[in-house]
Amino acid sequence: MENKKCYCDTGLPFNDCCGLYLKNNQKALTALALMRSRYSAYATHNAVYLLETTHVSERQYYSKAEILKWATSNKWQKLEILSFTENTVEFKAYFIDSNKKPQMHYEFSTFKFENNAWFYLDGKFE
Repeated sequence: MENKKCYCDTGLPFNDCCGLYLKNNQKALTALALMRSRYSAYATHNAVYLLETTHVSERQYYSKAEILKWATSNKWQKLEILSFTENTVEFKAYFIDSNKKPQMHYEFSTFKFENNAWFYLDGKFE
């Protein structure tokens, strides 16, 4: 993959942004960095990363096949960060669905730092 701009809309090259986590197995240093990398994982169809960065207490509610189906059926357009704290991120993710209709996913996500790593815990949706 050439070093184009990162999917998470930081303006940084992918290899210097979310690529550090998705390709180089580095750990995200903040909940915000993890959330951005998870958006990029959806855009690059990396279901393994999405499962691995979901807190172990929540993994039973997700499957690699379902994550991959959701990721590949949509064309990811843009990530908008609305607010964040140490362990929460409020965002909007814009995408084109399988019917070629523009959609927006709103979420207020909670993250947990455990065993020297951040994990997605849960989210509130509208």
